[in-house]
Amino acid sequence: MSFPLLTATAALPAIGAIATAAVPAARRTAAKWLALVVSLATLVLAGIVFARFEPGGDRYQLTESHAWIADFGVRYELGVDGIGVALLALTALLIPFIILAGWHDADPLETSSSRWRPTQGFFALILMVEAMVILSFVATDVFLFYILFEAMLIPMYFLIGGFGDRAHSGSDENAAAQRSYAAVKFLLYNLAGGLIMLAAVIGLYVVAGSFSLSEIAEARANGSLDMATSTERWLFLGFFFAFAVKAPLWPLHTWLPNAMGEATTPVAVLITAVVDKVGTFAMLRFCLQLFPEASKWATPVIIVLALISIVYGALLAVGQRDIKRLIAYASISHFGFIVLGIFAMTSQGQSGATLYMVNHGLSTAALMLVAGFLITRRGSRLIADYGGVQKVAPVLAGTFLIGGLATLSLPGLAPFVSEFLVLVGAFSAYPVAGIIATVGIVLAALYVLVLYQRTMTGPVREGIGGMPDLRVRELAVALPLIALLIFLGVFPKPLTEVVNPAVQHTMHDVQKKDPQPEVEAAK
Repeated sequence: MSFPLLTATAALPAIGAIATAAVPAARRTAAKWLALVVSLATLVLAGIVFARFEPGGDRYQLTESHAWIADFGVRYELGVDGIGVALLALTALLIPFIILAGWHDADPLETSSSRWRPTQGFFALILMVEAMVILSFVATDVFLFYILFEAMLIPMYFLIGGFGDRAHSGSDENAAAQRSYAAVKFLLYNLAGGLIMLAAVIGLYVVAGSFSLSEIAEARANGSLDMATSTERWLFLGFFFAFAVKAPLWPLHTWLPNAMGEATTPVAVLITAVVDKVGTFAMLRFCLQLFPEASKWATPVIIVLALISIVYGALLAVGQRDIKRLIAYASISHFGFIVLGIFAMTSQGQSGATLYMVNHGLSTAALMLVAGFLITRRGSRLIADYGGVQKVAPVLAGTFLIGGLATLSLPGLAPFVSEFLVLVGAFSAYPVAGIIATVGIVLAALYVLVLYQRTMTGPVREGIGGMPDLRVRELAVALPLIALLIFLGVFPKPLTEVVNPAVQHTMHDVQKKDPQPEVEAAK
């Protein structure tokens, strides 16, 4: 038996989470270092997975299959394709930066309540989320994926509700109430989606007699699985609803601004740059692969929802007074681009959507984490409390600007490549949708540049004059992310050569071909 590399990559942070939680209460610093070392070791394993993946090889590689619940046909089946390996690498890459950025976020509070914040639990929960997300990207058994899809809600609930943002403008009691509301809203929305998905998972087993992606695909290929049109559409809706909540897609998005606003900044990054990617990834892996005809049937409506997300999220970002909520609404707009690329059903659109997942993770992490450093210094999330930061903290302002420019997809930075491909794919299949989506680009430039102008330029406001610039730990977070944004912006080949073959498999699943350009004959 070959070494179970995928299991090891997911098991390491899970074991690390248990070990971190077991560190004695007085050894907070030791728990932090243990979590960081475990995350770096996981990154090494993820790098090995990425290096061993052969873009021209089998669709699913490094496969593992073991009986789990034999009476119900449930197996522990893993396998990674080009889309999954790219997102696995993104997850493993971001977690060390999240841990470094949150180094002091779970230290004991020195407030009137003197409430203890369990540092060990904070970092253990982050590692547990990492383990579940990695497994969800490589699970090829539908029931196994569902278990992970739902289980990751538990640590996320405690991260949002138990470790709030210290820059809350209200009293301790009000801050606790806001955190509790955000955590419960996050849990209820996602649980509702998960319960509907559970009904669809059971229905799929009744129809197909298996939870295995490979077995269902083989049954479709040889004609032994003939799913009724109405059945396929209902099952598709059950899966898609859960994924649209997780993504999040309008109108199921309202939990995200609350969760990101009330959580600590590293947890906000964990939500939008890591956990939410499971939703859009699952649209590609499960909705399109399991229900190709229903996916094509639902495409017009989903494209409309994606366009609303793009424009609505960007418009609300323009009007925000809270830095973190602005970035949250910007993410809703970006997820609209991802869904548009997926359901444009063109190779350019789906390649762009996958790259968008990776590049959005990098750009949002860079912008949000630097914004978190800024908020920690001033103790406020309100844009109006800032001004003239670039005069007293030029490195902080410069990294914030690059993160913002990446968010608006400036050419030369990684998100530009993915957004360009999504728009090309959308224009070639649905020209009107492509035109409407470009409104999001204009609005992105508006909310990013206005945010920078109001916080970083102009006269130095009261409370800003003594603000320190980025420290060594903070530079270790910001600079590698910026370097990656620039590198992948000018040389995206390491990702595209891995992603493109997987996209071709998905295009084959839905039996779609790229539209051919119409060329008029020369007269």
